Amino acid sequence: MPKKVKKISKFINEPFDFILCVVVFILLALGVVMVLSASAPSALAEDGKTYTYASKQLLFAIVGLALMFFISKIDYRFYKKFYWPAYAVSCIILLLVIVPGLGVSENGATRWIRVPGISQFQPSELTKIGLIIFYAGYLSDHKNELKDFWKGFVKPLCFLIPPIAILYFVQNHLSASLIIGAISCIMMIIAGTRMLYFIFSGIAGGCGIGALLVYKLTSGGGSGDSFRLGRIVSFLDPWQDKLGDGWQVIQSLYAIGSGGLFGAGLGESKQKYLYISMPQNDFIFSIIAEELGFIGCIIIISLFAILIWRGILIAMKAPDMFGSLVAVGIISLVAIQVILNIGVVTSSIPNTGISLPFFSYGGSSLIILLSCMRNSFKHFACRK
Repeated sequence: MPKKVKKISKFINEPFDFILCVVVFILLALGVVMVLSASAPSALAEDGKTYTYASKQLLFAIVGLALMFFISKIDYRFYKKFYWPAYAVSCIILLLVIVPGLGVSENGATRWIRVPGISQFQPSELTKIGLIIFYAGYLSDHKNELKDFWKGFVKPLCFLIPPIAILYFVQNHLSASLIIGAISCIMMIIAGTRMLYFIFSGIAGGCGIGALLVYKLTSGGGSGDSFRLGRIVSFLDPWQDKLGDGWQVIQSLYAIGSGGLFGAGLGESKQKYLYISMPQNDFIFSIIAEELGFIGCIIIISLFAILIWRGILIAMKAPDMFGSLVAVGIISLVAIQVILNIGVVTSSIPNTGISLPFFSYGGSSLIILLSCMRNSFKHFACRK
């Protein structure tokens, strides 16, 4: 048999998670279609071209798929050798936003870096993956210390301080801080850290945050807190400031409510016509609900549920602790963002600026997310 034929045959016969692969491709295809539908009015108003955002999203999808295929050929154990460098890079790359001429500020936040000749890149998306690799490597190397309060609970959490401090104080990116913190805690619990430590810390932290929130609300807060206080107030009663902070949430609820059971039809949304600001981004689920209805939303949520289920199975079948924790971290990232995004657009939680995986417009998120789906081509359990 010719060498080329052998290589092709070998790749085709390699075991991979077929269900996960199909779900990823369906979500990706639906995401590109919905970006096209949701962004058309905004793109037309900005530069007179309907396909501006959709064409870029399609390009991002192609690049992400290429990286997914490439990364699927690399043994995941290779990354464990570099979990400390991954941590260092994850923190340093966040500081690039303060470099003159490189950082990009939008809407009061500096969260992007300019990539000459390409586009903008959000370093926090890469930090999420870097910290997943770091915690998977660190926890698997220190698994005998995880039952100890200081070595297994306090010490691992201390590693979160630098990236979260940079995200909060430098980038003004609270949502990324919350996601990174949640993923790290989930990985620690799965690795073997006592749940009791998290329960007591959660109660203490909740009381502290509650007291701080009450103080900020009663005292008026500083200038740096005004926009967050506005989001909380608009969450409690969006109609109190329906032309200001409550506008986006109200328009989102109008879109969801008008979708009904079967939706108005693909491309037939009314709220995307400059009522919802940048509908192709964080509030794209509102347009999905309006155009595809309750049935369409249930189908998409079910697809995410299947993806999460397959991720859990991969984590359970991984041949070592490092592989299992990497899978847990990645699937937690997807699950947390889906829950928070849908919670925001339905006004179930305050607006946190979380993108919907595979659907929200953005190259950084989509490319890195697809790169993480390397199990679509090769299952962890197949690595001997």
